Formats: sequence, C-alpha cells, structure tokens
Amino acid sequence: MTLALLAAAVLPLSASAQGQTYPNTRKVDQVDVYFGEKVADPYRWLEEENAAETAKWVDEQNKVTFAYLEKIPYRGAVKARLGQLFNYARYGAPSRKGDYYTFSKNTGLQNQSVLYIQKGLDGEAEVLLDPNKFSTEGTTQLAGFSRSKNGRYAAYGMSSGGSDWREFRVMEIQSRKQLTDVIKWAKVTGISWAGNGFYYSRYDKPDSTNNLTSVNEGHKVYYHRVGTSQDQDELVYENKANPQRFHNVSTSEDERFAFLNISDRGKGKKGNAVFFRDLKKGDKTWTPIVAEVGDYLYYPIDNVG
Repeated sequence: MTLALLAAAVLPLSASAQGQTYPNTRKVDQVDVYFGEKVADPYRWLEEENAAETAKWVDEQNKVTFAYLEKIPYRGAVKARLGQLFNYARYGAPSRKGDYYTFSKNTGLQNQSVLYIQKGLDGEAEVLLDPNKFSTEGTTQLAGFSRSKNGRYAAYGMSSGGSDWREFRVMEIQSRKQLTDVIKWAKVTGISWAGNGFYYSRYDKPDSTNNLTSVNEGHKVYYHRVGTSQDQDELVYENKANPQRFHNVSTSEDERFAFLNISDRGKGKKGNAVFFRDLKKGDKTWTPIVAEVGDYLYYPIDNVG
C-alpha cells in the first residue's frame, strides 16, 4: 500500500518533468582526436566556468530545476524527517599526543564538526578549532590536522566549497594563537612534522581565472619551517620527467627518518615506490627501499634504532 501511494505521488511529477521547457544550449563544432578516433564535444564552451555565458546558462538551468523541486508536495516532510534523523551528537575517533587528546564532535546539525582538545581521559574538553567560523557560509571545512612532536604547534588545512585545494595554517596550541604562516596551493598531501617544521606537497600556483579546473602537473614536496613565509620553504623533491606523479613525505614516530612515497596513477600503476632519508645524519639524498612504481603497495611500519 505504501509503495502504491508513493508511486501515485511520483508519477505526476515524472510527467511534469517530461513537459519541462529547458533553456537552449548552443552547440559548437568541436572535435578532438583520441587514439585515432574522432570525438565530438559540442558543449566544450561550458568548461569556461568564469565566462558570462556559462554563468547565464547555469542560472537558467537552476530556475527550471528549483521551480520543479518546489512543486514536490512531500519535499518539506522529507527534509524535516531527515533533520530529525541527523540531529544527534556524533564523535570522531580521538588521537593522543603526550597528555592531550583531540577529537571531533558535531552536536547534530552543524555544517562542520568542531575539533576539541582535552587533557587526559577525565579532563574538560575545550574547543580547539571551529570550522563553522572559517567562513560565513559554513562551507569551509577542516582538511587535515597534525600536532608537532613536542605538542607546541598544530598545522591544519582548510578547504573551501569542496575544493581539493588546501590552505595550511599554524597555531600555537596552548595559547590558541594563530601564527602568520600560510601555505597555499597544497593538494594531495598530508602534514608530516620534523623538528620545527613540516613536510607538505603542492603544485605551482595555477592561472587565477581557472584555478578550480586547470590541469595540475608537477607535484612537489616542500619543507616549511614554523615562523617563516612560504617563499622560503625548501624544495625537497620533484620529478620533472613524470609530471603526473604524486609525491608525499611522511616521518617516523621519532622523526629520525623521512619517507618519500611516489605513486603513478596516470600510467595505470596501482602501487608505489618508497625512498628514505636519515634526518639525524642530515641526508639530502633519497635512498630507495622500493625503487620503481609497480602494482604493489608498500608502507613503512616503524624503525629500530
């Protein structure tokens, strides 16, 4: 009976959708050749995301879409029910460094989960970072968080509007002071501390007119020292011969060794290569553990000595 009623409600809407008048989408004579095959792409002009014509097309499409959605009689009830189901406190798994734990919590309907810190298991939880305050729209999320070995600093990433780009900031945990460090154009990267700084990966700054859709090539690894500007960061690895590869550096728990992980998904390879540096000895070269990227995955577990 429930299915019959639902079908009865949906059928009129389906018929209504078929009768929609959609905006005209112009076509262009664009043909590309891939591996000897001609492939037509008549809507290539829509890839110009900042063009006035594209913006107008999106606006016209949205008018048709939302006019249809607003006619759905049970839409408000579904939204209210979903709000009820999601309105409960949710916690992320905690992590510990020294005497302090950090964990995320969402009270129910917050756009972004809040990061808390507390001393010991019985300490009082305090807000460390509230991503809901990163932007007025609440659409900038916390995209990475890592504390230094001594627990003094934390580096964290921010991602705006669902973008893959990361902007890293640094804070002093005890005082909650935001430092002047700003790392831009980071992507496909984590934050790996070593001494008074950390490793991260980035691309060169893209064209400002299409930074969300431009091709990213030339993934590089840098080392940033706390309290310095990004233009002073040390380039520790790049591979100009293989611009589509991803390169990331992690460190051992005691921060003696740095491990360089290299993957090459652009060539269809499923595995990775692994190199290392002995930071205690001040090594500047990368010694191979697994020298070539293949189809097997390798990860350092720990070091002895």
